[in-house]
Amino acid sequence: MVGTFITFEGCDGSGKTTQVQRLAGLMRSEGYEVVTTREPGGTPGADAVRHVVLSGAAQSLGPNIEAVLFAAARADHLSQVIRPALEREAIVICDRFHDSTRVYQMGADETDQAFLARLEAATLDGVFPDLTIILDVPAELGVERARARRSASAADRFEGEEAEVHRKRRDRFLSIAENEPERCVVIDGRGDEEEIMEDIVAVIEDRLGIVLTTGGTGTATDAGSA
Repeated sequence: MVGTFITFEGCDGSGKTTQVQRLAGLMRSEGYEVVTTREPGGTPGADAVRHVVLSGAAQSLGPNIEAVLFAAARADHLSQVIRPALEREAIVICDRFHDSTRVYQMGADETDQAFLARLEAATLDGVFPDLTIILDVPAELGVERARARRSASAADRFEGEEAEVHRKRRDRFLSIAENEPERCVVIDGRGDEEEIMEDIVAVIEDRLGIVLTTGGTGTATDAGSA
């Protein structure tokens, strides 16, 4: 596979989806083939799993079973969307990927961590992002943004959890970035959309050698948007 695989990560309300859309629009305006997708979801089968997990229906089964469900959805997503796009040399931009499973399903128990690591390796089968952009905002700001975004709609399985849980998730994302600096870049998500996009473009140019001009605002929903 010779395409480019970019993932966006961060806690709820960090602005990932907006920046995925902006980056895809900018890249398309400069002639690149771009496939945007999301997790959980991205295919009909994976979207069905998304509904089960985000509705809270699988919560009573525990984090390991949730992780297995995510892995099943991810395997289908890789097979149907990501691998084919990379094989035809497209740029794939995914709103959440394996790091979110690490953050949201990873427990403190070492046995659970070993299980999730084996599950991840089997599911990804060698397909890892070339670049992961982690949009970082304080947990309280992310919760506030997520609440404003959904308006009167009910919070999903993860959005509705306690503030301390959101703070721990933020710390886990930052820990991943610290441990894998060759792949991950943390960008401050508190600025305005244009400033954040400029920071993202600078990272894309530096890490991937893809030269872009700033200012793209187009949207993209090839395989769904989160």
